[in-house]
Amino acid sequence: MKRSDKISFKGGFVADVMVWLVPLLLLGPNIILDFTEIHYTFCERAINILLPGGVYLMLFGAGRRVGATTLWFLPIMILCAFQIVLLFLYGESIIAIDMFLNVLTTNYHEATELLRNLSEAIIVVCALYLPPIIAAVVLCVKGIHADKRMRRLALGVGGVLALAGVVFWLCCDTYRPTRRLFPVNVISNMAMAVDRAEETEAYREQSADFSFDAKCESPDSACVFVLVIGETSRADNWQLNGYGRDTNPLLSQRRGLVSFSKALSESNTTHKSVPLLMSHLEAASFGDSISCVKGVIDTFKEAGFATAWFSNQKRNGALIDFFGEQADTIKFITDDGAEHYDGELCPYLEGFLSSNPNRRLFAVLHTYGCHFNYKERYPSAFRHFTPEGSSEAEASNREGLINSYDNAIRYTDMTLDSIAGILASSGRPAAMIYLADHGEDIFDDERGRFLHASPTPTYWQIHVPMIVWLSDAYRSEHGDKYAGLVANTGKNVSSSQSAFHTIVSLAGVETRYFREDADLSSSGYKEPGRVFLNDYNEAVELRESGLRQPDYDELKAHRISY
Repeated sequence: MKRSDKISFKGGFVADVMVWLVPLLLLGPNIILDFTEIHYTFCERAINILLPGGVYLMLFGAGRRVGATTLWFLPIMILCAFQIVLLFLYGESIIAIDMFLNVLTTNYHEATELLRNLSEAIIVVCALYLPPIIAAVVLCVKGIHADKRMRRLALGVGGVLALAGVVFWLCCDTYRPTRRLFPVNVISNMAMAVDRAEETEAYREQSADFSFDAKCESPDSACVFVLVIGETSRADNWQLNGYGRDTNPLLSQRRGLVSFSKALSESNTTHKSVPLLMSHLEAASFGDSISCVKGVIDTFKEAGFATAWFSNQKRNGALIDFFGEQADTIKFITDDGAEHYDGELCPYLEGFLSSNPNRRLFAVLHTYGCHFNYKERYPSAFRHFTPEGSSEAEASNREGLINSYDNAIRYTDMTLDSIAGILASSGRPAAMIYLADHGEDIFDDERGRFLHASPTPTYWQIHVPMIVWLSDAYRSEHGDKYAGLVANTGKNVSSSQSAFHTIVSLAGVETRYFREDADLSSSGYKEPGRVFLNDYNEAVELRESGLRQPDYDELKAHRISY
């Protein structure tokens, strides 16, 4: 036998194997998802395997050039790899619309921090999908085809599987491939992400005519109100909420401070939760209206306040930036390209007060908070809990990760106390509201979840800190407001619903969009129904959000309604 015949024989064998191997690899995410998605019915699980598996086999059996067919499936392989990495990170769920949008709004530093901790998953998907891609290129170059009998067998088996999948589909009236069938659902989500991105780009034009019809008739002509938006902070790690560690040594001694320990966010991803906090909208109205309304800064501008936006986040050209840029004074301290600590925002606030001594003021501070990598969120002087955690996202490192996270909370405590100190020293009637956009998973239970923004939330991702501080001067003039806050401190709260209505009420700003039942300083406050803004911008009941039993156990333990 000639050497060329041996090579041809081996190449033909590889081509025959790939007729079956590549469809199996493409079907990998479907198989895994059938085990991870507990809400799938038996019929849905059967469709998810039989239909795409049959189609893949039929396509590979239909033509001789198996190498070219494999390369045509390269985009699907990339989605498969992305899906497997997601499952490695969160343990469940398809690639969400929000995940595509997060890619657009996440800065380079955040992305590299995350990728460094996904090396194992990346190695796995490379080991799975790179060899067949390389083999496909070789087959194409050498012009090697699969055996006709092997292709006919694949075509016949594929047809039977596809037909069985269709039969199960006909028996399942509620089956929605755009929600259940990989990769159809991911492609659909990608298209919806593009639509949302286009809506965001048109924000300025769509919201141009929006008005709050706001006014302020308060006698406080030099009052100051500050909204501080935290990042990735868990209510359970705050001493103010009963945590066993002294993570709030300063705020716990600050007079006039009220903590709402039963606050839940209606979103676990920044690009939704922050616009909710900065607007009058809630989960139920977010999807239809968020690209057509203005934010809380514009409310105060209409009411005659001088306004400011100070951010320690990178610009991302999305709604958060658009809401912030409605301010009179705008400062992104990250524009110099360097990394900064949140405490560096304080001098800008102090300068804003000193340059406007006789005006009503409103400022929003957007912090970087406790975003991973935790030990980079605070200076060395705040290494209170040791040993600090490794930057590697592994359950075995949990003790150190929690130490670093709690140190970051202590630094947040110092930053907020400094803000309150600046306001108090001004002698002006002043109020500060702090709330986090969402929380974080840190390997808290047997699920091994880490980080946030997963397609389905956890208790740790939605239970957030929310505090209100009032200066002595403010409390002396508005004792009823302080009494209202104290009276409501033990009640269930939606931070997404109450942030806007509480701060405009404290400031005496009147607008037709104000809701007294969401104002935490009002005797008319009513505890909200629990909802979550899901990936499709639907406000679903919390029980339908994807929470699991460990999450319900935590909610019960903290006496939080759901």
